[in-house]
Amino acid sequence: MNNRFVCHLISHTHWDREWYLPYEKHHVRLIRLMDELLDLLEKDAGFNSFHLDGQTIILEDYLQVRPEMRGKLVQYIKEGRLHIGPWYILQDEFLTSSEANIRNLMTGFQDARQYGNVVSKLGYFPDSFGNMGQAAQILRQAGIDTAVFGRGVKPTGFNNAVEDQTNHFESPFSEMIWQSPDGSSVLGILFANWYHNGMEVPAEEEEALGYWEKRIEDAKRYASTPHLLFMNGCDHQPVQTDLTAALTTARKVLPDVQFVHSSFERYIEQVKPSLPSHLSVVKGELRSQHTDGWFSLVNTASARVYMKQKNQIGQAMLEKVAEPLAAFAHLLGQRYPHHLFTYAWKTLMQNHPHDSICGCSIDEVHREMMTRFDKSLHVAEVIVEESLKAITRHIQSDVFTEFSAEAVPFSVFNTSGWVRTGVVSVVLEIKRLPIDGKVPALVVEELQKESDEDWILVDRHGNKISSVMEDLGVQFGYDLPEERFRQPYMARKHKLTFAAEDVPALGFKTYAWIKNPVRSDAAHSEAVPNSSLVSGEREMENEWLKVAISEDGRLVITEKQSGHTFSELLAYEDVGDIGNEYVFKQPDGESAITTKGLKAAISLIEDHPYRASFEIIHELAIPKGANEVLQTEISQMVLFKERKAQRVEETVPLKIVTRVSLEKGGKGVKVKTAFDNKATDHRLRVLFPVDLKTDVCSVDSIFEVAQRNIQPAPEWENPSNCQHQQAFVDVSDERAGLTIANLGLNEYEILRDGRNTIALTLLRSVGELGDWGVFPTPEAQCLGEQTAEFEIIPHPIDGVRSGAFVEAYQFQIPWTVQQTGVHSGKLPADFGLLEWSGEGIAFSSMKINDQTDDLIIRWFNMIVEESEIAIKVNASIKEVYTSNVLEEIIQPIAHTDTVSIDVGPAQITTLGMKFM
Repeated sequence: MNNRFVCHLISHTHWDREWYLPYEKHHVRLIRLMDELLDLLEKDAGFNSFHLDGQTIILEDYLQVRPEMRGKLVQYIKEGRLHIGPWYILQDEFLTSSEANIRNLMTGFQDARQYGNVVSKLGYFPDSFGNMGQAAQILRQAGIDTAVFGRGVKPTGFNNAVEDQTNHFESPFSEMIWQSPDGSSVLGILFANWYHNGMEVPAEEEEALGYWEKRIEDAKRYASTPHLLFMNGCDHQPVQTDLTAALTTARKVLPDVQFVHSSFERYIEQVKPSLPSHLSVVKGELRSQHTDGWFSLVNTASARVYMKQKNQIGQAMLEKVAEPLAAFAHLLGQRYPHHLFTYAWKTLMQNHPHDSICGCSIDEVHREMMTRFDKSLHVAEVIVEESLKAITRHIQSDVFTEFSAEAVPFSVFNTSGWVRTGVVSVVLEIKRLPIDGKVPALVVEELQKESDEDWILVDRHGNKISSVMEDLGVQFGYDLPEERFRQPYMARKHKLTFAAEDVPALGFKTYAWIKNPVRSDAAHSEAVPNSSLVSGEREMENEWLKVAISEDGRLVITEKQSGHTFSELLAYEDVGDIGNEYVFKQPDGESAITTKGLKAAISLIEDHPYRASFEIIHELAIPKGANEVLQTEISQMVLFKERKAQRVEETVPLKIVTRVSLEKGGKGVKVKTAFDNKATDHRLRVLFPVDLKTDVCSVDSIFEVAQRNIQPAPEWENPSNCQHQQAFVDVSDERAGLTIANLGLNEYEILRDGRNTIALTLLRSVGELGDWGVFPTPEAQCLGEQTAEFEIIPHPIDGVRSGAFVEAYQFQIPWTVQQTGVHSGKLPADFGLLEWSGEGIAFSSMKINDQTDDLIIRWFNMIVEESEIAIKVNASIKEVYTSNVLEEIIQPIAHTDTVSIDVGPAQITTLGMKFM
């Protein structure tokens, strides 16, 4: 092998769309960079290529202002001088959902079609704050066998500072094998000297010699081959226009070194055959665990929690509600709105770059993000509304005329992927009258004559369902017909709340609110007799759980199958935070303020057959904020680890109102917490002592339930060991376990307190961005009204076999309800599109492919064991095939009425279906 060193310079810019400047200010700089780049590519034949940061949105942003430059972009992309994709944006992998990560990759590939269908086959993760464990499997399914990344296995600090801790690397080299839990692997290449180690190459000989001697020596320390990677660029770095001359100088001053203006494609092609035979294998998630723990940047998971909550709502509405409903409607003849989904997903994903969704930018950035969240959500809501109308038109709702001449039918939709039971609320129009050309007050008066008495709720068999009705009176509404001008009306409305039981997976159950039933059995029969879930002064109980509330508001929950009792759950803890949007730092020597032992005001606020709820009120006094030392330290850029600030003695009230609910048939206790945050510089968490002996916890991550060590690595110095989560975290042993599910609360910690206490972060208030400068962020203090929702799920055995993880996944997905008219239809009143089973298998998505209009369904295996999925589709299937994350046809599958497919350990499985 020729040991002559080859220096591969790859020109690039790492383009954060928004960060320490608002989007449009970065946008203007991007336009200038791209103009200069295209000019350079035209004038300098020696400037071989430029890597556009792995994200196609750069092209979209540029052409928004410079549409006339599309031809040049296409030219240089086809020539291989501009390298685009494979992502739409450079996301934070842990704070965006599994499906959002896939949509990001798919969108990058789809965008590349517009520019000659040339896409970079490189898993590009330059600055993700940790990397997902299933990346190798996802990339392999997309035809990508190499990934490059900047974080996760090596300590990288603020302002691109690289700490020298070679002995702590998971790999001694910058090259390694990165393997997912299913066994898929890619060549992983670490930016060991960061992605700026070849920036601003000097063209003067005297300066160039020292520059290159230092940088080559640094790169050689980590490289396993003579091919050395130098990244010619950095954050928002303008293109180096004299690079051709600088490389000529480099060749002159170091003639024994080969300098190449390279691309990732060329570099990887030459690296692969020169790799040593035994590279280190790094498995699963890359989360900087073998570092001192201060620069993992995991606390971005709790910066601006309100944004994470909004993101969870938006993701769930698109992937778990709008897509499956629109797919269902499409199979009934409705056009699938691919264009609207693309727009909604892109709008949402514009909030998914790491500096955006992580909440670590200036306030103006995050204000604009909230608008984008709303825009995406509104489009999803329109798709849902139109899909529901299309489906319910085909439902046989006239079965209810057998029970009453006055029936108001409605269907409850379950898009979670599993059969589901839970409490549902629906607002029904009992009667409406148009107001066009009429006196509105008279219309209201007429509708107010409608009686709210003698109504009952029944299922399709006429069984009476226990419910609570709230008369909402007369309300204004309007229709926007396709063929006419808007139609305003007034309507008398009732709100019903009841337990919907065993609603089919990816299907619906139809009920009716009927008046003056004509059959006595409909009037008097009930599926379940009326009974209370309240079993004592501060106690609730159903068939699965018994819940008792202590005087200080903590819960004692007994899981009946195992007989195991969890005690002292649901205490709140408040501490100071003198860190920043990236990193939590508690003041030295501070003691936590908790609700342990603090008497709470406890009252029963709901007692119905389908649900019981208690309200728990805690009134705390917490410090108003940090003292003036913190502002001085911030202004002087004192590193957070070295700060000496404390919290002031002056206090403000913190009133925490907690609603604790147990539903009929519910396997978890649902909790909603509300409080008005009047303090700055602090963190609020809720604590759940588990008291089970185990060294690991199970955590919902990207297409996997990751097993993580509770005790950090020996190198870990940070007193805090917070980590990321998606839907839940779980601590279990062979007897029992406790799962804490959440809605948009992405940070947890398992305390090393001898009890394996799960700590869930509800709020983190800080006042600066952090990183390389002084950027005040007063809105990151999150002052004002805050809410948080989570579910406590005790279970026997493990979380997979007990169904606790399914309960946690369903907790994230809203019910969907649609009122319908009384009519015949080809769909029965109760119907499920898809029936499936599989040990350890989790449903992920159902949608329609934008190229073939085939139905695409995806699952993943939660366990690292082989399994099988058995599927029955209640529609006429023409063809079934295995697919991949890009929804390409891989292999046909033989099928009859059912389809069975083997699933490997931790495998992501996608099927495509063509229908008759």
